[in-house]
Amino acid sequence: MNTPTELKYATSHEWLSEDGTVGISDFAQDQLGDVVYVELPEVGREVTAGDTIAVVESVKTASDIYAPASGTVTAVNDELSGNPELVNSSPYENGWLFKLDVTEASADLMDAAAYTETAEG
Repeated sequence: MNTPTELKYATSHEWLSEDGTVGISDFAQDQLGDVVYVELPEVGREVTAGDTIAVVESVKTASDIYAPASGTVTAVNDELSGNPELVNSSPYENGWLFKLDVTEASADLMDAAAYTETAEG
């Protein structure tokens, strides 16, 4: 399992970078299977940490994506509309979901070591 150490992780498998970029972990995309559709939030939407903000659909299931921080959506990854499989092939680079102007990160976010232990636990 690839778990970059510079990111913070939620128990619900979202990751948050220092610049506010959000995606799902390598573990999560592997559990979902082949992603076939991604429903992204609207730019300008204000969210509170823990809010359902997006949906990732795979051949197995649909999974809600939760905001790992409070803030305002500043960008979405438009590449995913035509290439949802980027979530599988590049969950930390090209398969990111959206960006937040973070006002407050969730206090429950974990570092990579804690997340790996929880995910594999």
